[in-house]
Amino acid sequence: MTAIKTVPAAQLPAAFFEPRIFEKDTEATVSDILRRVRTDKDAALHEFARKFDRADPHSFQIAQSDLDCAVRRLEAENAALHGALCYSHDLALRFALKQRESFTNFEAELEPGIITGQRTIAVDRAGLYVPAGRFPLLSTVIMASAPAIAAGCGEVVLCTPPRPHPNDKTLPYADEGIMAAAALCGVHRVFACGGAQAIAAMAYGTESIPRCDVIVGPGNKFVAEAKRQVYGTAGIDMIAGPTEVFIIADSTANPAWIAADMLAQAEHDPDAQAVLATPDAALARNVSAELEKQLAALATAEIARTSIERHGLIIITDSLEQAARIADKKAPEHLELALEAGPALDALAASVRNYGSLFIGHGSAEVLGDYAAGLNHTLPTSTSARFTGGLSVRCFLKTVTTLRTKGESAGFHASAEAASILGETEGLAGHAHAARIRL
Repeated sequence: MTAIKTVPAAQLPAAFFEPRIFEKDTEATVSDILRRVRTDKDAALHEFARKFDRADPHSFQIAQSDLDCAVRRLEAENAALHGALCYSHDLALRFALKQRESFTNFEAELEPGIITGQRTIAVDRAGLYVPAGRFPLLSTVIMASAPAIAAGCGEVVLCTPPRPHPNDKTLPYADEGIMAAAALCGVHRVFACGGAQAIAAMAYGTESIPRCDVIVGPGNKFVAEAKRQVYGTAGIDMIAGPTEVFIIADSTANPAWIAADMLAQAEHDPDAQAVLATPDAALARNVSAELEKQLAALATAEIARTSIERHGLIIITDSLEQAARIADKKAPEHLELALEAGPALDALAASVRNYGSLFIGHGSAEVLGDYAAGLNHTLPTSTSARFTGGLSVRCFLKTVTTLRTKGESAGFHASAEAASILGETEGLAGHAHAARIRL
């Protein structure tokens, strides 16, 4: 049997609720990469490409003709994948546009003559990073670009690791699936540049790659550390750790579905964490058996088994309400409520507060949110859902404020008088004078 641990809720260790931090000793290495790119720009990018990547083209921007060719080749050779990407992008963009509608501008006269306002403005240039390892993440192109375009960014650029050009090794090229997805999504410029050096290039700008206002997207430990270090020079979406799913289920849940959802997260990474909380001991036993059964046929079983054995957990709770309290304290990236439709499910959905995305009911598998339901799959991990949400149009917007006054109004006089008093009290005579001179 799979060695997934099963524990009563009362015996959960305090460490279960703490941020899952995996030290990787990357700070010094990344700091040096950032410094080199900031100083030497394109020359440093070429040096790191020769050291870390599969190709070092003479330039970095991929030709639009190559991007368009990748789309045509994908449609001709894999029409099903082309259709799935188009469908996923359509939903993601429509959802992001609905999000954009929720950020409204306003003006309000708080006091006579004191007219305050809010404006929501998109950043000028968004930078997207898309990794291209063993399994290039085509869906990440969609999830990163849709909210940037819906927000109204003036330019959206994308960096992804280089690949040898099929016809001319001196020309920039990348994974063809990523290139096709970028063209389908309307990304303005694509650069064959990967790793921490790509984050540096988008943060500081080089001769070839423009400086970006916000940088988003997943990556390895070096990319994550680079995003952490450039924050302040550029905005970022978040620092993401290993993926997580927390499932609350009752006796109506299908054990095979629960096990499949747990393994779908576990196959990402040996440090991924899949958790089931249920008051039904029989369901817990059946899910444990299903995990072993499905692992036997899973192509990614080696990674998934390691994740389940190291970090997987089944929690036996006294009630669904206790499971919800545990989930809120854990603040998982993905939270599934595997219950039949009805008052119990509605009450549970209304009560939970801390999660990246919530999946309500048996049919709402987390994998749908990953790929083709409109939701964004870039979500907070390691308890950070306590204070932030996932990647959305919000990441590409800045909320700024405005003030207009009517010179002889009562509100203007009261504001200036109060400002002068507070300036004097804080020892800022110039502040006090700038307010009082207007009275």
